[in-house]
Amino acid sequence: MGSRWWRKTVLLIWLLGVSVGATAADGSVRVLAVDDVIGPASAEYVVNGLARAADEQAQLVVLTIDTPGGLQSSMRVMVQAILASPVPVVSYVWPSGARAASAGTYILYASHIAAMAPGTHLGAATPIQLGVQPEPSGSPAIDTETRKQISDASAFLRGLAQLRGRNAEWAEQAVRDAVSLTDSEAAKLGVIEYRAKDLSDLLGQLDGKVLNVGGQSVQLHTANATVIHDDPDWRIRALAVITNPNVALVLMMIGVFGLIFEFFNPGSAAGGVIGSICLLLAMYALQLLPVSYAGVGLIMLGMALMVAEAFLPSFGVIGFGGIVAFIGGATMLMDTQAPGFSVALPLIIAMAAVSALCLIGLVGVALKARQRQVVSGDAGLVGSMVTITALQADDPLGGWVQLQGENWQVLSQTPLRPGQRVRVVARRGLLLEVAVVPDTP
Repeated sequence: MGSRWWRKTVLLIWLLGVSVGATAADGSVRVLAVDDVIGPASAEYVVNGLARAADEQAQLVVLTIDTPGGLQSSMRVMVQAILASPVPVVSYVWPSGARAASAGTYILYASHIAAMAPGTHLGAATPIQLGVQPEPSGSPAIDTETRKQISDASAFLRGLAQLRGRNAEWAEQAVRDAVSLTDSEAAKLGVIEYRAKDLSDLLGQLDGKVLNVGGQSVQLHTANATVIHDDPDWRIRALAVITNPNVALVLMMIGVFGLIFEFFNPGSAAGGVIGSICLLLAMYALQLLPVSYAGVGLIMLGMALMVAEAFLPSFGVIGFGGIVAFIGGATMLMDTQAPGFSVALPLIIAMAAVSALCLIGLVGVALKARQRQVVSGDAGLVGSMVTITALQADDPLGGWVQLQGENWQVLSQTPLRPGQRVRVVARRGLLLEVAVVPDTP
């Protein structure tokens, strides 16, 4: 009985193991979508998606692409993740009308399989990270630094083409001459392997294909595979929003005005809390982006001057200097001309106008306060009308009054009596000199 029970237990554990293994390696197809400019959020999304596909032993990852390009640093992170992925990756330019321009071309070349939908295009892969304008190779207008960047990008894309067995000659033209191709032209020139109208069509064409992944042959069974769309989570969506240079700049300005509000209303808490959070979010976004240190320095100077306006009686001079510094810094903030990573000029103008209106209001309040009569200190005491509350026992010329919430000793040139109205004419230390106000008949 004991031996039979033991064999049944072992058989049950083996069956559970087989079941868990079948669940883990379910042969699913994971779909990731890059449908915006390529930046830090896109890179993290693709890297995490490929890692999940490997952990769940998916048989294939389909990366749908519709992008005008983006940051070279983020693109290289994505390419490295694709090259290191144990799961084969298909880059699919989809839907019709989509494009894999600039950085998208590198990602397409790095993938195990390249495919495009009808009516799509790719190319124009000249690097513009530092404002390089595409010009014909050999043009004298291209300086040494630009040539180095173009040569590096050309070698990178040509190496990917050789690795995947694609057209390396066209890859070099895409970098040096910024040429583009339609889906049909790309198929004829050997830039892509497949043309498919939709995802089902693509998976049907890939069924049974054998790929070399990490030195091992992998056969795809995609005709009836489970398709799982791996959408970005809330963190990736939030990262994509705050790493937009326009949003980062707005967060920075909200932070500045929040701190100014807190300085004018100590203890209100709302301005300080909101301002601090927005500033920290802006700083986090900027450290992920290719920013110009000169632009950041001017923005920080502008912020400091606008905050200083709340403390120094400059009547707007320091504040408007801060606005000028802020506009200059915002204009040169991004150290790239990559699509989607420039600060919109209308936004800069609008924020400068809002800042100017706030400072005008601040100067107006200061000028009105300057014209008001002083009601505290020595100037507030002299000229005040008060009533004698008590007399000194040994001196009929001395008495006590209550003024500005305090009891003051007073001295008069004429005798005083309780309840008498007097006017403060001078102050000598803790003693006030008063003059009797004649009674009105």
